[in-house]
Amino acid sequence: MSDSPSMRAVRRRAPQAPSAPRVGFVSLGCPKALVDSERIITQLRAEGYDIAPNYGDSDLVIVNTCGFIDAAVAESLDAIGEALAENGKVIVTGCLGAKGGDAGGTLVEQVHPKVLAVTGPHATDEVMQHVHTHLPKPHDPFTDLVPEAGIKLTPRHYAYLKISEGCNHRCAFCIIPAMRGDLVSRPIGEVMREAEALVKGGAKELLVISQDTSAYGVDLKYRTDFVGGRPVRTRMTELARELGQLGVWVRLHYVYPYPSVDEVIPLMAEGRILPYLDVPFQHAHPRILKLMKRPASGEVNIERIRAWRALCPDITLRSTFIAGFPGETEAEFEYLLEFLREAQLDRVGCFAYSPVEGAAANALPGALPDEVRQERQARFMQVQAEISRQRLKRFVKRTLDVLVDEVHGDDEGMMVRAVGRSFADAPEIDGRVLIRPHASLRVGEIVRVRITRADDHDLHGSVAR
Repeated sequence: MSDSPSMRAVRRRAPQAPSAPRVGFVSLGCPKALVDSERIITQLRAEGYDIAPNYGDSDLVIVNTCGFIDAAVAESLDAIGEALAENGKVIVTGCLGAKGGDAGGTLVEQVHPKVLAVTGPHATDEVMQHVHTHLPKPHDPFTDLVPEAGIKLTPRHYAYLKISEGCNHRCAFCIIPAMRGDLVSRPIGEVMREAEALVKGGAKELLVISQDTSAYGVDLKYRTDFVGGRPVRTRMTELARELGQLGVWVRLHYVYPYPSVDEVIPLMAEGRILPYLDVPFQHAHPRILKLMKRPASGEVNIERIRAWRALCPDITLRSTFIAGFPGETEAEFEYLLEFLREAQLDRVGCFAYSPVEGAAANALPGALPDEVRQERQARFMQVQAEISRQRLKRFVKRTLDVLVDEVHGDDEGMMVRAVGRSFADAPEIDGRVLIRPHASLRVGEIVRVRITRADDHDLHGSVAR
């Protein structure tokens, strides 16, 4: 049956559905910045924007920057320049956006005056206002649907859980408080609702992050909030206990070595949260720690590490250090190496000291030549490499739970390798578990793996029968 003239007219008049405006996104920096990116992308998707995979398909580009050290500043400025060259419409956010320029304004605007707008970190509302100005938002309440946990930039099976912003410390080498402000903790009820949504969305591992996880709730005076209708204090120990009831891996990062940390070690020993602590010691010598304006001392930290291992022998300790801090003598550096040998930390990163614009350490006397700083970093890592190698050997012949991150196949679809992580390995910064081919392995599942050997950084094994 042919259409009537009126039906043909209606069909001719039916408008094409407008394509959604598309936003490109570049995310640089640490996991805390990644969470900021996830929040912005979640809001973009909630308002109907599409996220474009490249500059050419984008109506504008957002660059989330890092400004912690000079190398990160250079990388961020390069990324902004590339986005301007490839697209031309760029909004800048993140830590670098908070850095001032020589003649007022921001450093970003000074170097790249053609950017559309600049904001500092954790500024989702500001970023969205600038997006609305330069790329008006679509709105369809029937189709603007996003997952309850928001849009994530990590694989589905793990997620970062940011519990606070800012920091109350004023470490001499750090400018993060100047960019992110003082500590602002999220109420524990809000954090737990997000954690539950992440688990509901498929997360098998939650990585707790902040600038200072140990200080969680200090600014709120550990105020009571409600979790599932129950009153719970906003404090690290209580948070770890609540997260430990979700039935997923819980990993604590950026934990300052305060006495309060001792309270979470029994939770690790009981298997409620992972026996893993990321503790940024930075140095061990009392004088250098004082110059750095860091808490505790090497002797106190050694005692604390011994106590932690007495309660939880399987605990994995990760840390970061700075070699060649201004005024550091050879004897003080050797003291640091002795601390390293005694502490027997599992995973360690070391940076050769690098001046950061705006940091108090720049004014300290005794700046060391670059070659001395680099040489000390190399010596430090040489000592730690042997420690890490020996620490990994304790896993050989053991059977571990391993979270599968990757499964690789050949052209015929046969699995050739799987890559996962044990409780001792945080994603991207620690080692891996390389698993022999096994047909049933899937990304995001936890499998039992018999460890057969260890190398300098990774473990190797087979699925346990």
